[in-house]
Amino acid sequence: MREPRPSAPGSRLAIIDTLRAPPLTPLAAALLHVPLPERALVVECGDGEPALLVAREFPAARVRGVDSSPARIREASARVGLDPEGRVAFKVGKPGNLPYPDGFFDLVAQVDTHPSTAEIARVLRPGAHLILARAQPLRFVPGAREALLRRRLARHGIVPVHSAQVGAGNFFVGRLGGEDDSPRSN
Repeated sequence: MREPRPSAPGSRLAIIDTLRAPPLTPLAAALLHVPLPERALVVECGDGEPALLVAREFPAARVRGVDSSPARIREASARVGLDPEGRVAFKVGKPGNLPYPDGFFDLVAQVDTHPSTAEIARVLRPGAHLILARAQPLRFVPGAREALLRRRLARHGIVPVHSAQVGAGNFFVGRLGGEDDSPRSN
């Protein structure tokens, strides 16, 4: 049996030496650590893919996506397709001024953006969960940034439930206040 030849410089053969996890892998892994929500919000939802992932994972939940870009909201809305129940919807809004009432959501998720902890805590109901997910690790002093973020979350009553590295990224799951933090049953 012949050994495979390495590709010559300039050849069309591409060698993949590392495979990257898809960008939403940390969010998908984090969703396994929260109970079934009735209402979920994805902050800075971009093209809608994170919100659609939450909707697929929790088929009974009403999922909302917020982004500060009207163009991204139009793109996300176009991806929903036919949704006669209005289960998934998108709205223009800023992370520091979410267009929802106090205590409205059972789950808030944010991917690859800096969270506004006070505003997230405002829209979470007591006992609700927060997911912060990053597809890529932070480049500048990640330990110090994480410690600062955890202190800010604690100041607003969000306690850690679970965190983990997933592929090149990571996630944090927190809960607002007391109540049960057990993961959902499958």
